[in-house]
Amino acid sequence: MYLVEDDPGDQKLIKSALAAQEEHIDLYIADSAEEALKHLEYTYDGKSQHPLPSLILLDLNMPGMGGKELLKWLKANEKFKNIPVVVLTTSDSEADINECYKLHAAGYIQKPGNVQELKMIMKQTIKYWSSNLFFIKS
Repeated sequence: MYLVEDDPGDQKLIKSALAAQEEHIDLYIADSAEEALKHLEYTYDGKSQHPLPSLILLDLNMPGMGGKELLKWLKANEKFKNIPVVVLTTSDSEADINECYKLHAAGYIQKPGNVQELKMIMKQTIKYWSSNLFFIKS
């Protein structure tokens, strides 16, 4: 699983919520959309033996390249377009929600206000995507 999140506090909370799950989840964290883009291009250059991430959790509001731009890039890229991307953000803007789904986000989740809710949301997200959570072959 891949997390693209610029806020260290949110990274820690999400990582903790995922660690609390019954299934072991390999997690890579990118601090920015630019870092994620570079890492994905480098790691999955066609020669790599690494399996593609099974799911990408993506924050929208980041400095520099935002989540929507990364989502658009992912879905336009033949190597990455089939990876489900779930937006995990503080935004409850209807415009953001609609735009993300138009860009082919697999889901849109507003970040909850407390750790218990986040753990429950991560559990539901993992359960929903569990058939794909192990890795998608390129």
